Amino acid sequence: MTTKHLTILTGGSRGMGLAMGQQLLAKGHTVLSIARRSSSALAAAAPSPDQLIQWEQDLGDTDAAAQRLGDWLRSLQASDWASITLINNAGVIPQIAPLSDLATPDLRNALRVGLEAPMALTGVFLGATDSWTVPKKVLNVSSGLGRRPMASQAAYCTAKAGMDAYARCVALEEAHKPHGAKIVSLAPGVIDTDMQVQLRNADAGAFPDVGNFKGLHEGGKLSSPAEAGAKVLGWLDRADFGQHVIADVREP
Repeated sequence: MTTKHLTILTGGSRGMGLAMGQQLLAKGHTVLSIARRSSSALAAAAPSPDQLIQWEQDLGDTDAAAQRLGDWLRSLQASDWASITLINNAGVIPQIAPLSDLATPDLRNALRVGLEAPMALTGVFLGATDSWTVPKKVLNVSSGLGRRPMASQAAYCTAKAGMDAYARCVALEEAHKPHGAKIVSLAPGVIDTDMQVQLRNADAGAFPDVGNFKGLHEGGKLSSPAEAGAKVLGWLDRADFGQHVIADVREP
């Protein structure tokens, strides 16, 4: 019986995505990383070349990304894998400004990368592996901002709230299948990434909460990408994964 585990990870070229990819490779997983650019740091973490596949793929082009993943998954043999997991980690923050000042292309890209792409990739992942009997998991990297509103964050909050909502729907759908997937939409806490830099350097006139984000940084309350990634991956390993579809690493 095979002991190979396959993990598909979006946004694996930097930040917490890179940290998770490195940790998965260290655990012996085979990783397919989907990001706009390949990562030399991720490649350096692979114990063997065949353990890592990197696709340079813009998730804003949802049709192409979904088609590519679906075709690739259908080329695999279920018997070669002990488990298969999809981690929807990629996301973007558009211009930090009220919705009235947000350019339509920025809004469209944020929603495509942050919501449309995860939904589409989840759909082709579940469809292509529907007959697989091995454990199947989908983990959405959500956010507390999907669960509470914030001014000048309409696009990001909406994408994460939508991510939570579709996860609930998918959980109901998969529960009726004999070998259905488990899905969790998980908030990873506050992390010291480029996204946090954007938030704490925003114009206070356009972003009323900028002081809160500066305070988190100055108070040393941000997790490192490696620390946050380990907590997210630890959630995947929980025996009760999927029991609570909406979750937060800061809660038991």
